[in-house]
Amino acid sequence: MTPQPTGPRPDAAPREPEATSPGARTPFGTRLHAALAARGPLCAGIDPHAGLLHEWGLADDVAGLERFALTAVEALAPVVSVVKPQSAFYERFGSRGVAVLERVVAASRAAGALVLLDVKRGDIGSTSQAYADAYLDPASPLACDAITASPYLGFGSLDPMFDTARRHDAGVIVLALTSNKEGPEVQHARLEGGGTVAGRVLDHLRELNAGAEPLGSFGAVVGATIGETSERLDVNGPLLAPGYGAQGGTVEDLRRIFGVASGAVLASSSRGLLRAGPDPRALADAARRANDELAALRP
Repeated sequence: MTPQPTGPRPDAAPREPEATSPGARTPFGTRLHAALAARGPLCAGIDPHAGLLHEWGLADDVAGLERFALTAVEALAPVVSVVKPQSAFYERFGSRGVAVLERVVAASRAAGALVLLDVKRGDIGSTSQAYADAYLDPASPLACDAITASPYLGFGSLDPMFDTARRHDAGVIVLALTSNKEGPEVQHARLEGGGTVAGRVLDHLRELNAGAEPLGSFGAVVGATIGETSERLDVNGPLLAPGYGAQGGTVEDLRRIFGVASGAVLASSSRGLLRAGPDPRALADAARRANDELAALRP
C-alpha cells in the first residue's frame, strides 16, 4: 500500500524553533550536548535509496521521494536528536529533489531535531566559502545546524567552513576514519615525523575545540565498523559513527572503539531505521528502541 503524503503542506511555513536555528547564538556543540541528553545519541539518516523507495511501494521519482522523505521526517524528527539527510539522494532528482531537501531540513528543525546535512564537501578558497554559505548561513534555504566535510585537500582548505560555522553557531563534522575499504590508503598513511593522516585531522579538531564546554562544535566521522584503532578519538567535539545497525556496528563496537569518548558519539543509522517504514509509528518505535539500546554509551 502506497503511503499518503505527510509533513507540512507545500505552502505551509514550518515553525522554526530558536533552539535549533543555526543563528540562535548558541554554539552547535552546546545544542547538540543538550539534544543528546534529552533525546539520546541516535542520528537518523534519511537517505531515499531507490531500493528503499521500492520497498515502501513508491515510485523512484520526485513524488515518491517526497512521500518517503516527509513520512520519515514526521516519524523520526520528533524522536531523535539529529536528522541526517544525505544530499546526493535528493540531488539526483535535480532542482525538484533539492526543493524536497529544503522541506526536509525545515520540517525536521520545526519538529525539534538538529539537522546534520551529509554533503561531504571539500574544496579551496572561494568555492569552500560558497559551500559554507549554502549550508551554514541562515539566509540560505538549505541552512542546517551542521554539515559533513572532507579534509583531504588539506585541513586548512576547510577554514572558510569553520569560520562561517563560528559566525552562525553551526557545526562541521570532518571525515577522519571511515569504514570504506578504500579509506586506509589515505587515512592510515604515515606522515614525516610520525603519526597518520587521520591522526593529524583529529589533532586539528582537538585544537579547534580547545576550551569549549560542554562540547565543541567541530567533530569527526569515525565509522562504527572500523575495528580497532590506536588513534586518540576524544576531540572534545561530536563523533559521528555511521554504520551502526544494518551495516553491522553494535553498541559493544562503539564502546570498544570510542572508549572514554563514547559520551560524544552520535550513532548513525539509515537503512536499519527506514526499513521499519512506511508506517510512521513503526519508524518512531524503531528509533526509540535504538535509543534505548544506545543509552549504555552515555556517562
